[in-house]
Amino acid sequence: MARLSIISLLMVLSGCAGKPSHPTERERDAGFAGVQARGRAAMGVDQYTSTHRFEPLPDGGRIVLQRDAEDSAGTAEIRRHMADIALRFAAGDFALPGFVHARQVPGIAIMAAKRAAIHYRVDSLPRGAALRVQSADADAVAAIHEFLAFQRQDHHAGGDHSGT
Repeated sequence: MARLSIISLLMVLSGCAGKPSHPTERERDAGFAGVQARGRAAMGVDQYTSTHRFEPLPDGGRIVLQRDAEDSAGTAEIRRHMADIALRFAAGDFALPGFVHARQVPGIAIMAAKRAAIHYRVDSLPRGAALRVQSADADAVAAIHEFLAFQRQDHHAGGDHSGT
């Protein structure tokens, strides 16, 4: 009887050993849904019906957000959001990505510190806008690439992964 109790106790304890080091599919989906919901609040458009791209370029990169279908109100909201982001980032304010992702976003500490060496430009696109991020500073460019890679992964978004 004592032997059976010990085996039962070991089985219970092994089941309570803690979470696996890698998130389950359900946890990843819940995390992604949270990013999407907070992104909608921050950007003003449903990201499930928009295309988001994070493209590294030799001198920085580009963030593209466009509605998947014609939507004049959504397009205007994207353009407003991208203009707001350009102003915030140029001032070293990266609070919005932290809110959307509910954690520290890689690359932003260096991007904030090197804000004078980084230039932001918003370009209108047919159903949205693109934020062009440029720098001649190698450390700033590396931080921009780190930021874009994180965004691409967390948003499950497209974009060239080569950095060229």
